Amino acid sequence: MRGLEIKNLTVEVAGKKVVDGMNLGVPAGEVHAIMGPNGTGKTSLSKAIAGHPDYKITSGEVLLNDENIVGLQPDEIARKGFFLAFQYPVSIPGVSIANFIRACLNARLPEGETLNPVEYYKKLYEKMDELKMPRSFTSRSVNDGFSGGEKKRCDILQMLMLEPSFAILDETDSGLDIDALRIVSEGVNTARGANIGMLLITHYHRLLEYIKPDKVHVMSGGRIVLSGGAELALELEQKGYDWLKDL
Repeated sequence: MRGLEIKNLTVEVAGKKVVDGMNLGVPAGEVHAIMGPNGTGKTSLSKAIAGHPDYKITSGEVLLNDENIVGLQPDEIARKGFFLAFQYPVSIPGVSIANFIRACLNARLPEGETLNPVEYYKKLYEKMDELKMPRSFTSRSVNDGFSGGEKKRCDILQMLMLEPSFAILDETDSGLDIDALRIVSEGVNTARGANIGMLLITHYHRLLEYIKPDKVHVMSGGRIVLSGGAELALELEQKGYDWLKDL
């Protein structure tokens, strides 16, 4: 299957099970959302898929475009077309946004090939304009001194430039005011298409008012306990999560 397929995945952190036999499939061309209360394993799932060394996959498979990526290094997983937008984006002092994204793109090219600078900056400026990012940001260090909204726009800019085949956006809506949420959501929506699958991790329905998911999944106790259409997010907004304990 083109996209992401999680089969019977179990993940541990410091000996504690945080994902427990999880199954999920997100085909290319679709956007799915995972919702659920704090501490249910949503962020742990994203970090384990990305190859974070603290998150140990003890069983199961993660198939990216039919290839099992469990055990690969994070840079290998990224080069195979995976992108993770962090809940808390890290700062990289001394590395400009323009140079960082260019290095990421060059790393995916065959040995000896490099980007055309004119074409690179033309595309970069186009994507920055879409996200209403000042072009002066190209020379600023990645996320260094950025507000919450600026950090999230920087993450989406990276996604738009890298054009991954699958992206997980971990609580991209956290720390955003209404205007920033709308702009970031518009950026995500421009990336939607037949060749990319997306998984949104969120607590709140408001993000899904801007980015309409094809399916919504509810995670509790390290596994998916309920799946449905976009209307499920509204039901969770109205009822909360306590009733999930009965599932």
